[in-house]
Amino acid sequence: MTTCHSLNRLGTQHKKCTPNIFPNGNNHGEQLKYTAQAIGQKIRESRRRLGVTQKDLALTSGTGLRFIIDLEKGMETCQIGKVLTVLHTQGIGIALTPPAVSESEE
Repeated sequence: MTTCHSLNRLGTQHKKCTPNIFPNGNNHGEQLKYTAQAIGQKIRESRRRLGVTQKDLALTSGTGLRFIIDLEKGMETCQIGKVLTVLHTQGIGIALTPPAVSESEE
């Protein structure tokens, strides 16, 4: 399946047409299960429950205070490696589940 159904004059797909190989495609309008804001809120809630300051979390996780502030605000440009480090520091687990592949797609 492709995202573009038009053919060029030779009867082949245009170069700009790309196959739709991902089950969820590029769903800009759909809600994500975990947003940057939701992750930031969970980190803030966990930090407060533990009685830790933003500065202490930054020092413990090896990041900067500005990073923790931005992360808790849900800034979408936070570096994934640092986010994972902060999650690990707080003991917050994360599960990645790939989509099931049917036998016909293998």
